[in-house]
Amino acid sequence: MLNSMTGFGSKEKEISPFGKITVELRSTNHKFLETVLHMPEGFLSLEDKIKREIESKIKRGRITCAINIAGGRAGEVCVNKDLLKNYLCALKTIQKQFQLKDEVRIDTLIHLPGVLSLKTGDILKGNIWPQLKLLVNEALSNLMKMRQKEGRALFRYLRSRAGALKTSIDFINTRFNKAIKDKAKRFKTDEERSSFLKNSDITEEIERLIFHIRNFKTKLSKNGPIGKELDFIAQEMQREANTLAAKTFDTAISARIVQIKSQIEKVREQVQNIE
Repeated sequence: MLNSMTGFGSKEKEISPFGKITVELRSTNHKFLETVLHMPEGFLSLEDKIKREIESKIKRGRITCAINIAGGRAGEVCVNKDLLKNYLCALKTIQKQFQLKDEVRIDTLIHLPGVLSLKTGDILKGNIWPQLKLLVNEALSNLMKMRQKEGRALFRYLRSRAGALKTSIDFINTRFNKAIKDKAKRFKTDEERSSFLKNSDITEEIERLIFHIRNFKTKLSKNGPIGKELDFIAQEMQREANTLAAKTFDTAISARIVQIKSQIEKVREQVQNIE
C-alpha cells in the first residue's frame, strides 16, 4: 500500500495524577527518517523510548511529536540558593567596579539561568511510560491512517499519469514510423538517407520509456517505502524525454514531447510526497 509522507495524528487522555496528556504527531516530507520531539520537563528520559515507537512504524519523513500536559498536580518550585548567592555576589562586584547605582530587581534574579526549576521527579516515579506508550501508539495509528488515505489518492493520480504517458508514447511511436519513412524518401543519395536515419532514430528511447513506465506502474503496487525508487524512475523518464526532444524532426512529435515532459515533472513533484 502506498503511503504519503504528510499527515497528522493525535490522542489525549486523562492520566492521574498528571492530568490530561495530549500526544500530537505531524509528518512532513523528508529524504530520510527524522524524528523531532517537544516534551515537558521530566519526560526527557523517555525520549529514546518514544522515538523507538515512532521509528518502528514510520520509515521515511520528518516526524514532529509534541507532548503536552494540562491540569493535574502542580509541580514544586525549587530555588537554587547557592547559585543565587553566587549571582548576587557577582552582580554586587559589577555594581562596585563600574559604580552602578541601579538596584538588583527580583524579576532579574528569577530569570537568571538555573535559579528556578520545577521538581519533576514525581512524573518518573509514577511510572507513566506504560500509559504514555499506549497514547503514543494510538496517535501513531491515527497518523498512519491519514498517510494511507493520502497515499491512496496519490496512487490513483500517479497510475493515471503513467497511463497518459503510455498513450503519448504510443502516439509518438506510430507518428515516428510514418514520419521517418516520408522524410527518408526526400533524400537523393543513400549516404544522406543513412546519415539522417542514424541521427533521427528514436526507437531505443521509445522502448526505454515504455520500460520505465511499466516499471513505474509495477513499483506503485508494491508495499513499503518506494518513494526514492519512483523518483529515480521518473528521473530516467525525464532523461529519455530530453533525448527524444533533441533528436526529433517532426513538429507533432515535438509538441507531444513537451506534454510528456510536463507530465513527468508533475509526477516527480508528487513522488516527493511518498514514503
